[in-house]
Amino acid sequence: MNAETHLQLHATRSAELRHQADTFRPAPRAPRKDLRTRLGWTMVELGLRLIPNRPTLSARSPRTA
Repeated sequence: MNAETHLQLHATRSAELRHQADTFRPAPRAPRKDLRTRLGWTMVELGLRLIPNRPTLSARSPRTA
């Protein structure tokens, strides 16, 4: 088969497949950014609660030698 003919057949088939994919593609859903954001901040808050509360260096009393 000639290379030009093969290329043209490939382009035609590719266009057909793209059209079929567009036909069966589901409708776009609403973004779940709000859910992801709330879940992420909830996990951060939980992680901070799991860390033991230790005084920072500036809050500690100075060492006496």
